[in-house]
Amino acid sequence: MARCVVLVIDSFGVGAMKDVAEVRPQDAGANTCGHILAQLPQLQLPTLERLGLINALGYRPGAMKPSAAAVWGVAELQHEGGDTFMGHQEILGTRPQAPLRMPFSRVIDKVERALKDAGWQVERRGGELAFLWVNQAVAVGDNLEADLGQVYNITANLSAIPFAEVQKIGRVVREQVLVGRVIAFGGQLADSQRILDAVETKEARFIGINAPRSGAYEKGFQVTHMGYGVDEQVQVPQKLHEAGISTVLVGKVADIVSNPHGRSWQNLVDSQRIMEITLEEFNAHPTVFICTNIQETDLAGHAEDVARYADRLQLVDRNLALLMTAMTQEDCLIVMADHGNDPTIGHSHHTREVVPVLVYQPGMTAARLGVRTTLSDVGATVCEFFGAAPPQNGTSFLSAWQLTGDAR
Repeated sequence: MARCVVLVIDSFGVGAMKDVAEVRPQDAGANTCGHILAQLPQLQLPTLERLGLINALGYRPGAMKPSAAAVWGVAELQHEGGDTFMGHQEILGTRPQAPLRMPFSRVIDKVERALKDAGWQVERRGGELAFLWVNQAVAVGDNLEADLGQVYNITANLSAIPFAEVQKIGRVVREQVLVGRVIAFGGQLADSQRILDAVETKEARFIGINAPRSGAYEKGFQVTHMGYGVDEQVQVPQKLHEAGISTVLVGKVADIVSNPHGRSWQNLVDSQRIMEITLEEFNAHPTVFICTNIQETDLAGHAEDVARYADRLQLVDRNLALLMTAMTQEDCLIVMADHGNDPTIGHSHHTREVVPVLVYQPGMTAARLGVRTTLSDVGATVCEFFGAAPPQNGTSFLSAWQLTGDAR
């Protein structure tokens, strides 16, 4: 009997990828973790410190120190840019493909015709650079938080239109476009004007809704992520199902990764509740794989709010200590991220950063995992931990630390 938890602290990178000068010059010098600790030098994260966070960071910008007892490494992003959706698909074993990049303006005519043909009331808003306004409650345009041109957003007032209808709009859009992701989401707003008041443009080519400013996350949030080119049959949940192991997804990962045979805790944002559910599920199963995402760190990065980011890290740190106390020698914990979102760099987008990979198993000996060339190495490790067939992508690092019991 064994349990394994992968906790993804969304956007918690530890330094810019080597290729940023070529592919993302706006991310030069990014270091989400390092810059937060530099601005708040007295910040204490004792559990993450014990797990080897400062080891992975590679230097000491504040009061925290490296851990001599940690199993730690860092992982590079194999997917282009720095994207939550593709980051999690990569973590769970998908080999990333080069995404299509295209401003929504390039496909607006096609999408508008399809939506009208499907019976929706559609008008253009925004002038020469336009987005679509559907049934006076739903905006369709560029995603302004992820890599520009790779994602389209459908932002809705769920007080004015049921989410099931928003999903129908999303499916129409998904059928017309080839970008990596279409996100259909919304919240219960007092007035649909809040969506229109959150319209922004980027680089004079992209137009969409600033999702946090729209109020969509504040009340009754619901979301569906519609990916392109992702095969769930080659991912960790399916491989574990074939080996008789249950998978539980908690938080944003449950919104974006397919888990047809397991349990998915969707539409959750509150970090405390997410950590409580993770511990409850951990204690409820003698054998289980749990993957959890903490989204509020990412939201703080988008808001360029260092204090809020640090507060969410402290909450996660406290709850990680509770989880580790509940673990036996057969259990395993991996703490990581999916990309960066440096709140100090001067823009509100994700940053292309390597991420920490911090492993804990009671009784383990210290080890270095080195630089992993893909996030998928985590998914491959999870599959080997449970004795399942490997996913499509990644190389396991299970043998890099000394297991103290038969974890399979």
